[in-house]
Amino acid sequence: MAAASALVLAACGGSDSEGGSDDKKAAAPANKGDGTLTIGSLLPQTGSLAYLGPPEFAGVDLAIKDINAAGGVLGKDVMGVKADSGDTDSGIAPAETDKLLKAKSDVIIGAASSGVSLTVIDKILSAGVVQYSPANTSTAFDEGDYGKPDLYFRTAPSDILQGAVLANLLIQDGRQNVAILARQDAYGETLAKEVKKNLEDAGSTVAASVLYSEKDGPGDTQISEIADAKADAVVLIAFEETTTIIPKLIQAGTGPKDVPTYFVDGNTADYSAKSKVPLPKGTLKGTKGTIPGADAGKEFKDRLATVDPKLTDYAYSAESYDAVVTSALAAIAAQSDAGADIAKALPDVTKGGEKCTTFEACAALLKDDPKTDIDYDGVSGEIEFGKTGSPTSASIGVYEYNDNNEIKAVDYIKGTI
Repeated sequence: MAAASALVLAACGGSDSEGGSDDKKAAAPANKGDGTLTIGSLLPQTGSLAYLGPPEFAGVDLAIKDINAAGGVLGKDVMGVKADSGDTDSGIAPAETDKLLKAKSDVIIGAASSGVSLTVIDKILSAGVVQYSPANTSTAFDEGDYGKPDLYFRTAPSDILQGAVLANLLIQDGRQNVAILARQDAYGETLAKEVKKNLEDAGSTVAASVLYSEKDGPGDTQISEIADAKADAVVLIAFEETTTIIPKLIQAGTGPKDVPTYFVDGNTADYSAKSKVPLPKGTLKGTKGTIPGADAGKEFKDRLATVDPKLTDYAYSAESYDAVVTSALAAIAAQSDAGADIAKALPDVTKGGEKCTTFEACAALLKDDPKTDIDYDGVSGEIEFGKTGSPTSASIGVYEYNDNNEIKAVDYIKGTI
C-alpha cells in the first residue's frame, strides 16, 4: 500500500439538487427525548445501491454493540431500528422514514444515496430528528437552505474532495482527454461537474460529459457519444447498473481493456465471481476507483465480521460506525437524547479538546464532567464538522482491480475542504 498523499482544497459552490424539495425546512420542534437513544438506520436493503447496505448496517450494529458493552448512553442501552432506503426509483424512503420516526428515532443514519436523502431530509429535520448520512457526497447539502446550521450531518466528505482527487489521479496517470459518463441524479451530476472542473482547471480536456437516465441507463446514442470522443480515459459515475454499462462500452470498443477506465464510490464494488453482481474474469483488470474513507484496517474488518460474517464489501462501514459513536457521545455531552441537543453537541465532540479514538475512552472523559472538551477521531479518520454539518477533513481511498475483478486499496489521500 502506498504512503498517504495529501491534498488541500478551497470550498466552492454549485450543484444540482435534483430530488430535493424547494420548500424551506420547517423549524425543528422542541423535543426533550425519552431518555433512550434510539438510532434509526435508513440504508439500502434493495435498489441500485444494495451492495452498500451490508457494510453500512454492520457499521451501525457494531457501534451499538460497542456502546452498550461500554455502559450505553445516559445509563441505558442504545436501541437500533432498521428500515430500507431503497433508491430514488423505488420511492420507498419516505414511508420507511415514517416507520423510523414512529419508532421514536432520535438519529437516523442514512440515506446512502444523496438523491434519496434529498427526498426525506425535510421530513426528518422538521420532526426534530438528526439525519446523519455515512455516504452522502452531493454538494447540495452544503448550499442554500441546507447550508445553514441544522440537524443534518454526514461523515462522508462532499464531492468537492472526491472530484479533485479523481481529477488529480487522472492527471498523474497522464490522461489528457477524458470522457465522463454519469447517471443523471444529484450524485452523478454533482460529481461529474467536480471532476470536469478540476480537470479543465489543470489544463486537461473533457472530450465528452454525458448524462444518462438513472432509471433506464445509457442508450446506444450515449454509448456512441462516449466511444466517438476518442478519449484516453473514461470515468464511469454509476451505481449497480455498471454491470450492464460495461458490456455496452466493450461492444463499442471503449471497454476497460480498450480505454483506461475509472470508477467512483457508487460503483467501486466487488465484481468477482463470488459477488452478487459478477463480471467476466479479467474485465476490470487495471481499472481504478475512488471511495471516500480512511483505511479502517484489518482489526475493524474482523470486528465487523462479529455482526455480519458474510461481508465482502466494506465501503462506508467505518463512516456508519462513526456516525453512531459521535451521536452517542454528543448525547452524553448534551445529557439528552433529543435530536436538537445532539445536533448542537456534535461539532464539539469531533474537534478541539482531548483526543480519544474509541467510544469507551471518550465516554470515560465525559463521565465526571459532560462539558469536558473531547475530540473523537474514529475508524473513518478525522471528522471535524464545519458549520454545515460536513467534515472539513477527510481521506479518499484509491483502489485498483485485479484479474478477478476484486478491488485493493493502493493509496489514501487526505484532504481538507
